Parts: sequence; C-alpha cells; structure tokens
Amino acid sequence: MKPDCVVLVTGAARRVGAEIARHLHALGCSVVLHYRHSADDANRLAASLNALRENSALALAADLSSAQECARMVTAAAHWKNRLDALVNNASSFYRTPIGSIDERQWSELVDGNLKAALFVSQAAVPWLRLRGGAIVNVCDVHTERPLPQFSVYTAAKAGIVALTRALALELAPQVRVNAVSPGSLDWPETPVFSDDERRAGEAAIPLGRLGTGHDIARAIEFLLFGNDYVTGHVLNVDGGASLVSHWIEPR
Repeated sequence: MKPDCVVLVTGAARRVGAEIARHLHALGCSVVLHYRHSADDANRLAASLNALRENSALALAADLSSAQECARMVTAAAHWKNRLDALVNNASSFYRTPIGSIDERQWSELVDGNLKAALFVSQAAVPWLRLRGGAIVNVCDVHTERPLPQFSVYTAAKAGIVALTRALALELAPQVRVNAVSPGSLDWPETPVFSDDERRAGEAAIPLGRLGTGHDIARAIEFLLFGNDYVTGHVLNVDGGASLVSHWIEPR
C-alpha cells in the first residue's frame, strides 16, 4: 500500500488523532476525520487540510458506541472517493475507575468507547479494505502490560483491543493487515487526568527521559501502514522504554 490512499482516522478532531491525520495527509493521504462532539475542531482541521490540497479531507460525526453509527460512518467515508484503504482506530475514552466505585455507566462508556468502537468500525470497514489490500492500525496503551491502579476498566478495554488486533490479523490475512500501536505517557490533554506530582514522577521514570508526542505515534502508524507489508498481528510499543520498568506512577 502506498500513501496516495484514503484513510479513516477515528477520534481525529484533536490531540493525538489530529496529529495522526495531519501526518498522514502530509504523506499524500486523503483523510476522513471522525469526531463525536468536537465539530468545530474537526471542521477547522478539515478546512486547513483542504486548503493545502483540494478535496483531501472530510469530517464525519458518529457516536461509535452504536454499531449502526459505526457502519453508517464507514459507508460515508468509503463513498466519499469510492474507496477505503486504511483505518486507524484512535477514538478512546479514558478516566479513573477506582474499585468499589465502578458502575455500569462507566463500564459501558469505557468499553464502548474503546473496544466496541474498534470492533464495529473495523467490521464495517473490512469489505472495503479487502478490495484495496488495506490495513488497520489500532491505538492501544502500554498500560495493558503494566496496569495503572484505579484504571481497571480502561485497562481491560484496551487489553481487549490488543487481543482483537491479533485475532483480526489471523482472520483477515492475507488481504488485510492488522497491527497496533501502544503509546506510553504522552503530552497531557487540556483537562489532566493526573496531578502535577504524578506527571513529574511518570516523566522521570521514562528511560528516554521525555513524554511522547502525537508525532511519535503518527510516525509509528506510518510505518505499520506503509513501511513494511510483511508485518501483521504486531503491537508496537511507542513509550520511550516505559514498558521496561515495573511502573511509572502509582495514583493514590
């Protein structure tokens, strides 16, 4: 597969997803930018990319907790240019769920926003990807290997995506390759999940001495999509070596 293709990126309006979309666009891809609530951000990003190259970006809204919405979005993405070459399952929900306080709403939000979304978007995309010899890259988390206390539901959902990656890689070969990227700690969102002390402790524990960036993740996705078509079922840690140490922070 070559970069002159159509790629659907879920959760593409802001932060890491937006960086992934920008990077793939710079390589020559046409990008479909999924969003749920961040319409202004997604439309601004699409406009900026279309200003660089006409009709090269499309923003689509969907609630990925609904299998029907996943299918509708993928159909719209594929019909845009009558093709879909690659899928990046980046959309995610992330927050603490201390044991003893977990309820069904939290379970549904975190599992639906991570594992369910990745499964049903992939399922809808597979017929199109098979036509193009395409690829899927899922965005996981290194904390599926080194779990964080108080994040049990999120960790379980992301671990499910790791298993899904390997299962789909077997099922969809040889027509479609399926891999995953597992980021470590990244630049922090606008509303931090961790305290300043936790952040400093986490950064100090990273062997390469810095937090990751969206660009680090985007370059790893570039490799898995375009760098080697003999790789499938692989989970690539992009974490500065954090998964090599016993833990990076312990929330209290």
